[in-house]
Amino acid sequence: MASKQTLLFSFLIPAALLGGALAFQYIGGLLPCDLCLQQRWPHGAAIALGAIGLGFTRLAPVMSVLAPLAVMASGAVAVFHSGVERKWWPGPPCASSVDPNLPPAEYIKAIENAALINCHDIPWSFLGLSMANYNAIISLVGGAALLVMAVNALRQSRRANA
Repeated sequence: MASKQTLLFSFLIPAALLGGALAFQYIGGLLPCDLCLQQRWPHGAAIALGAIGLGFTRLAPVMSVLAPLAVMASGAVAVFHSGVERKWWPGPPCASSVDPNLPPAEYIKAIENAALINCHDIPWSFLGLSMANYNAIISLVGGAALLVMAVNALRQSRRANA
């Protein structure tokens, strides 16, 4: 039972974080930088792993461990991004969302009109914390809690089967 709870929360936590990021992007108009986008991939993986574990009972024990690790991977990228935002260390160069497959004339025009998204900038904050800061806290603390839940569930299952 605890494994199902772990999987459910391993699905819901990253889904909420990813949904929030997408809402800020598509509703709030905040374009993501490269590090923002890199934080999203582990959340997508955690969602998929949680769903697989919920759908396939035999895979649930493995997925209940892998999904929280994926959540924590997003948190690790968010810690790096937080340090870049706070100017503690350098980050990747500015980037834009221009399609590199455009014909040369259109590509140059698109670059001239494109907004540069800098990983050093903090486009939104609440209580002095950026989105990367919140992702780091929620993903690392939530992922660690989920991992503890998963390990405890696996131990209880082994005891019950022994």
